[in-house]
Amino acid sequence: MKKMSLFKVLMLSLGLSFLPFCSLIAALPIDVNGQNNIPSLAPMLAKVLPAVVSVHVEGTQSTPQFAFPVPKEFKYFFGPDFPSDNYSTRPFEGIGSGVIINANQGYIITNNHVITGADQIKVQLNDGRKFNARIIGYDEQTDLALLQLPIDSTNLTEVKMADSDTLKVGDFAIAVGNPFGLDQTVTSGIISALGRSGLHLEGLEHFIQTDASINRGNSGGALVNLKGELIGINTAILAPGGGNIGIGFAIPSNIVKNLSQQLIEFGEVKRSQLGIRGTELTMDIAQAFHIENQHGAFVSEVIIGSAAAKAKIQAGDIILSVDGKPIHNFDELRVKVGTTMPGKTINIGILRNNRLFNIPVILDDNISTIFNQEALTPELQGAILSNWKRKDGTKGILVESIIKGSPAARLGLQQHDLIVGLNLEPVHNLAELRKALERKPTVKALDIMRGDNHVFVWLK
Repeated sequence: MKKMSLFKVLMLSLGLSFLPFCSLIAALPIDVNGQNNIPSLAPMLAKVLPAVVSVHVEGTQSTPQFAFPVPKEFKYFFGPDFPSDNYSTRPFEGIGSGVIINANQGYIITNNHVITGADQIKVQLNDGRKFNARIIGYDEQTDLALLQLPIDSTNLTEVKMADSDTLKVGDFAIAVGNPFGLDQTVTSGIISALGRSGLHLEGLEHFIQTDASINRGNSGGALVNLKGELIGINTAILAPGGGNIGIGFAIPSNIVKNLSQQLIEFGEVKRSQLGIRGTELTMDIAQAFHIENQHGAFVSEVIIGSAAAKAKIQAGDIILSVDGKPIHNFDELRVKVGTTMPGKTINIGILRNNRLFNIPVILDDNISTIFNQEALTPELQGAILSNWKRKDGTKGILVESIIKGSPAARLGLQQHDLIVGLNLEPVHNLAELRKALERKPTVKALDIMRGDNHVFVWLK
């Protein structure tokens, strides 16, 4: 009886799953040339593969000869035999992937880390043709770069972009790229999660997570849906052991579309800022403010004179949506604003005193991106840090203000200091500084520009 009961349960389970499976097969692309109409992705991929290219990079990279700055006294002690150059250079080669997004103009989107330091970039199409490509522009904050093939390159195929805001967890996802130099490799999976952030990969993070296999060389490749539309650019994997474990991340196509348009028009990304400080709406905050909603961005401060202040946004407001699309946390809000051009008007849905409001906001230039310094290292507590670019073009992290007697002040940091390096490794923004600190160097020396002078500040 027990065996019979188990058999009935199994049959019932199969019966319950049969109809959805039939519907699933019906939704898949069908190879009509097959004798048995076997479901196949081949018809869709025939349109996608020509738009995915291999990117081969050659260049030189500089590495510090020492793990920490060497005082002048040491150099004097060792005499003329002491190396005078703090950096050594060596050639490197790299491989990656790219996606043609405009066939007429030869525009290719890829990851910035694929082409960083490149002296020469060669692109190979799926038909074997090779072209030298030039860099139109790049964005370090989102790890995107735009390349262009020669205008005389013909018979190119572009991929259509989908609306990534319509994606749902469980949707099918197909990754196409050049892992380990194996061009035109296709893997499949599903969308495992949406809006992933806090991974400390880039400055602005709002990744699609997928279990479609992504490996080295896939960076810059395509993540497409079953229609063959681009839903993301494959960027990173979580690989503690160095191999794929089914956790990959892609930049959503809507971000790719917005930023590629700016790179085409300006050669750079012009960022907006709202002018608020805040945090994710947690359960504790919701209870304290008697709020029923469990998602959104809590506004803790509105900066005087900012776009938010001009639009009458107030501290204590809960931002629920931007242009009618839900905002689930503060990171998502940062990405939405940070990938929108300055001067554009966005409609922000807020909850104030349990009443809903829709407020139009004209976004300002993102002169500085405020960052929580404690997320970098406890020694910097008490300093307000932001990305900054000086008139001479020098990029770094500006100390906007500093609390007297704080750990940061005791280190010797001063207001208006510009952090430009860590242990002789240049850092151009907060994201790069965070990555450098996460490597947990035994010695941590900040390279500071104080006026026209270089000063080193040692972190304890």
